[in-house]
Amino acid sequence: MGKNSNITPWAWVPTLYFTEGIPYFLVNSISVMLFAKMGVPNDQLAFFTTLLYFPWFLKGLWSPFVDILRTKRWWIISMQALMTVLCILLTITLPHPAEEMIAAKTTSVTLFQFTLILFIIAAFASATHDIAADGFYMLAHDEKSQAAFIGIRSTFYRIAAVFSQGVLVYIAGLIENKTGDIPLSWQVTLGVTSVIMLLVTLYHAFLLPRPDADKPRTAASREGLSTTMTARQVWHELIDAFRTFFTKRGVWLAIAFMLLYRLSEGFLVKLCQPFLVDCREVLLRNGQIFGGGLGLSTDTVGLLYGTIGVICLLVGGILGGIYISRKGLKRSLWIMAAALTLPSFVYIYLSMAQPESLWLIGMAVCFEQFGYGFGFTAYMMYMMHFSEGPYKTSHYAICTAFMALSMMIPGFIAGVLELAVGYTAFFWIANACSITTFIITYFVYKQLENQTN
Repeated sequence: MGKNSNITPWAWVPTLYFTEGIPYFLVNSISVMLFAKMGVPNDQLAFFTTLLYFPWFLKGLWSPFVDILRTKRWWIISMQALMTVLCILLTITLPHPAEEMIAAKTTSVTLFQFTLILFIIAAFASATHDIAADGFYMLAHDEKSQAAFIGIRSTFYRIAAVFSQGVLVYIAGLIENKTGDIPLSWQVTLGVTSVIMLLVTLYHAFLLPRPDADKPRTAASREGLSTTMTARQVWHELIDAFRTFFTKRGVWLAIAFMLLYRLSEGFLVKLCQPFLVDCREVLLRNGQIFGGGLGLSTDTVGLLYGTIGVICLLVGGILGGIYISRKGLKRSLWIMAAALTLPSFVYIYLSMAQPESLWLIGMAVCFEQFGYGFGFTAYMMYMMHFSEGPYKTSHYAICTAFMALSMMIPGFIAGVLELAVGYTAFFWIANACSITTFIITYFVYKQLENQTN
């Protein structure tokens, strides 16, 4: 048995997956709110925050080398320490645009060049941490314990989602309301994040177990362990995994499904939060449309979208899992496709009516988030279904790369499109893309039907 092997999983599984979630949502969600509140135009905001998702698209390419070099424990501690340093640097180097630039939404993203570099490094560190944490989880548990704690790890990852998108954004909003200083509010928020990351890193440095199975594959190979591989063998396995994936029956339909099923959501996801905080007045400047949002405060968005909305998203995911486990993938496809796309029409209503009632806005956001959580279950289930086979883990990783790409492609152009046509027309166009969801669902349904027959 390894050192600290008698440490209960309760001592590290919750903190490990809470820590896995915080940097992910910092990079992919909080950054969107930060740039929106700093007055960065939507075209630049959407493009560069979408670019931050790129490491998760690529992580399958370097995941074998996390196995080859060092232990999973070493990677976990190192990446957590790196993310702590990055959060500190983000805190002390965050630019302070002039109030006039923020109010007019004329803050160029070039002002945040160093901030973006730090976010990109944090994205690579977070993606690498994901690889190491998931691998460590399997190495530090026997099969029975893995099953027992699968719900715990998911729960604390979701708690991290609520904490990051809800609590941290709410804190930023409270400070903004009290001081009127938007950059300061985000500096404090990033500072709080860095303290949390530091404490968890120190905690894991002492209390994360050292299982005997957690060894670099090359080192283990030299010790003659039959379950391990040399670096050359790992490389060949990687090549073979890609070869077998792209020669699978129905692979091009599967890729089309992974790219198109969430097309509507891909357009919406980057601009939902900016829409909620943008001013209500519509301004035309240099052929671009600014404003037309709901004018909500940062703390209100943290409460409605980041907390209550995320909870509804999680509830939708849980109920979706229960539903699909009872009905099966084929019988669930149509209702889940509808659940994923149709509730997003609430943003058309919100942009046209611009209601003042927080209850009404909150209900609309919750309805959309619940539907997305419920409908996304079919997407995840299909990826697992398609990944079945000898290379299940590798093929699933490739599927997640296409999942990332499905969000990146529309995200790159979403901001440009919104500035050209305004929020209402943009939401109409985004929701029209749901047609592709139903078309590709039809073909996948027929494929599953043929497989059943």
